[in-house]
Amino acid sequence: MAFRPETSKPLNELVEVLLLKPNTLTPGERELIATYVSSQNDCFYCQTIHGAIAAHHLGGDDDPVIKVKRDFEHAHVSEKLKALLVIAGKVQKGGKNVTSEDVERAREQGATDLEIHDTVLIAAAFNGHSRDTVASRA
Repeated sequence: MAFRPETSKPLNELVEVLLLKPNTLTPGERELIATYVSSQNDCFYCQTIHGAIAAHHLGGDDDPVIKVKRDFEHAHVSEKLKALLVIAGKVQKGGKNVTSEDVERAREQGATDLEIHDTVLIAAAFNGHSRDTVASRA
């Protein structure tokens, strides 16, 4: 990002819309998605920063953040968020890994199409951001 600020600017603007603008997903949920994807990419910087922001939004509690990174299916988060994290994790590996069953699970847990869409975009953005951060440190 520091190497070409003119190219990182639109990416950062997208992240701002996805994480900060009004949404039916809470800021804490959106930050947890970003943190989870960053942890899957082994990006210490992104998972630490966004994990701290998620914890702040969750009342200062970092336990859900730690548990989401380790094993989100057993974390104390909503079933809807767990279903969205499945989708985010599959996007992290490659968008074609997301199945119609994954989307249906999210819908069954109350996720809207907008929330599913935004989860995919958050995962895709942080997949690129955190991989870029890791690569730049190599």
